[in-house]
Amino acid sequence: MAQALVPLKDLVQAKSRLAGLLRPSERRALAQAMVEDVLSVLSHHPDIDRVTLVSDDPGAGLLANEYAIDYLAENTLGCRGLNAVVQLVSTRLLVDSDDTLLVLHGDLPLLTGADISAALQCQRQLGGLVIGCDQLGAGTNLLAFTAESAPRFCFGVDSCANHLASARSAGVPVQVLRRPGIGLDVDEPADLQAVMAALDCDDVGKTSDLLCGSALGARINLAMATLTDGRDLEKEIVN
Repeated sequence: MAQALVPLKDLVQAKSRLAGLLRPSERRALAQAMVEDVLSVLSHHPDIDRVTLVSDDPGAGLLANEYAIDYLAENTLGCRGLNAVVQLVSTRLLVDSDDTLLVLHGDLPLLTGADISAALQCQRQLGGLVIGCDQLGAGTNLLAFTAESAPRFCFGVDSCANHLASARSAGVPVQVLRRPGIGLDVDEPADLQAVMAALDCDDVGKTSDLLCGSALGARINLAMATLTDGRDLEKEIVN
């Protein structure tokens, strides 16, 4: 079987690079919708028998209860920073375990069960580290590994290349996995536009409910058109 670990930032501070497009409450709502979609995929996947959410967001415990998953408050871990937190928690989860562990971000609104199955299958065939990269091949949105192939976590700038180089230097078999559902994370307005283009209003999911056929979705589309026209996005749309 397999486990999954989802580190989650404080949703109040989430998606600051969308500040010119969305109000603070809308950014929080979007971040929560996306992480709920990720947790739903993981909690319903037949090969995932444990999901752990790590966060200091005030609502994280409630999210964990809703999806019947484990929850760790980040401020109880005695370390700070994404890489240190993931290193500590992943080590704990894999003690005396031969499970595959997936570490993935919570802003993957197009993630599907098939993406999770592909990552698990790839890791089991490889017997090493699988890196699910972003659309540009620069960032890391997912890692799959066992205790024997656990990486030195390098989340940040050029994390895909850094994870790749670190694994190779340690002699760990490594493979980069490219899939749309793993590759499209939401940081910039263009990412959100791509998500909206890919979503179908018949899709089941929190992100689809939030953005499709809604006043917010219509306003985002208008904002993107305004941005393309070169006008003042923040003044005309957010205010």
